[in-house]
Amino acid sequence: MFNHATVERNATVLLILGFLTVAVGGIVEIVPLFYLQNTIEKVEGMRPYTPLELVGRNIYIREGCYVCHSQMIRPFRDETERYGHYSLAAESMFDHPFQWGSKRTGPDLARVGNKYSDDWHREHLADPRSVVPESIMPGYPFLMQAELDTKYIGDHLRANQIVGVPYTDEMIATAQADMTAQASDTGEGADDLVKRYPKAQVRDFDGQPGKLTEMDALVAYLQMLGTLVDFSTFKAETESR
Repeated sequence: MFNHATVERNATVLLILGFLTVAVGGIVEIVPLFYLQNTIEKVEGMRPYTPLELVGRNIYIREGCYVCHSQMIRPFRDETERYGHYSLAAESMFDHPFQWGSKRTGPDLARVGNKYSDDWHREHLADPRSVVPESIMPGYPFLMQAELDTKYIGDHLRANQIVGVPYTDEMIATAQADMTAQASDTGEGADDLVKRYPKAQVRDFDGQPGKLTEMDALVAYLQMLGTLVDFSTFKAETESR
């Protein structure tokens, strides 16, 4: 008791001891990180975005979708029951920038992939209130008419490669063809695409055969979200929360 009272009454001693405590605690937390190659645990199923999905993600960011929709399910019961398994760090390891956040005017989209049909997404994006009457989301009908330019997609993949996304030289070389193949209704080039990008969904996303539009890209991106990792093994854990 005497020593404790002495420390409390001596501001200098309290300051020094407080500093030492914080310093030791900081060192214990920080030093181990220098011996880790990566702080993100690898998860089976994760892969880089296909060229079409990557362009769709750019459109998602360009139109400010992230302002009203997060892509981060927190590990709380009310969130996991509504949206699914909580988000894993590995799911955003190839995102530049990531789409986390907790501000939601609309629902979280981390697990929206394959939850709705392509038709639903097209209608929702073009005229939100046609499928969700209470929605305050603006419409984006112009996406159906805005054709995509595939000319520079290889450069886009190379830029991502430079910042650490594991695109191979083959992926970069075939980026233009892969982008067209994924939105094709003929299935041409689909096998090669899926070999490079497992679980890639191949179809005419915008319902306009022979036309590659921004709607194709955005719907392809939305339909991919949350589909790469198999969470069936986590079902019991999620339900018990």
